[in-house]
Parts: sequence; structure tokens; C-alpha cells
Amino acid sequence: LRRQRQMCIRDSDLLGDKWTLLVLRDVLVFGAATYSEFAKSAERIPSNLLSDRLTRLVSEGFLEKQSYQTKPPRYKYIATTKGRAIRPIISAMKKFGDDNL
Repeated sequence: LRRQRQMCIRDSDLLGDKWTLLVLRDVLVFGAATYSEFAKSAERIPSNLLSDRLTRLVSEGFLEKQSYQTKPPRYKYIATTKGRAIRPIISAMKKFGDDNL
């Protein structure tokens, strides 16, 4: 039981954040890949939070950062296998919201 609680706390530390889930949703559902595409999201994530969430998702292995232009440097963010594994959770959350909220 203690181990299960620790796992839930660990998962909610990363995935329980509103902005993190919205960034993952934008990648997986809407196909966003560049910083500017994320910044144009309807929820208008503040730029400092967007930068932080992208960095964290890359460091945790949910996204991969790939260079697509060198001058000026530009990057795109691609969901990894680990990141794509979140898709059913995001879909379930959308269904729950549609059905109950």
C-alpha cells in the first residue's frame, strides 16, 4: 500500500500539473511540435511555464527535442514511446469531462 501511494505521488508530481497535461495533449491530440505552436494554444500558457514544462517533459523522457533549423536555432518536440503511452489517459480524461462536467 505504501509503495502504491508513493507511485501515485510521483506520478501526480509530474502529470498532476494542468500545464503539463495540456502540453502533452497538444502534442498527442493536436500535433503541436514547435514552441510557437504550443504558445498559440487556446489556454495561453505563460511563456515561462511553457519553457519549464517542455524542459521537464524532455528530461523525464516524455518528449524528444529535435533541431530543425540552425540559424536561428529552432526545435521541435516529438512524443517518445513513453510520451505516447499517456494518450489513453488523456483520452479517458476527455471522455470523463464530456460525460460528467
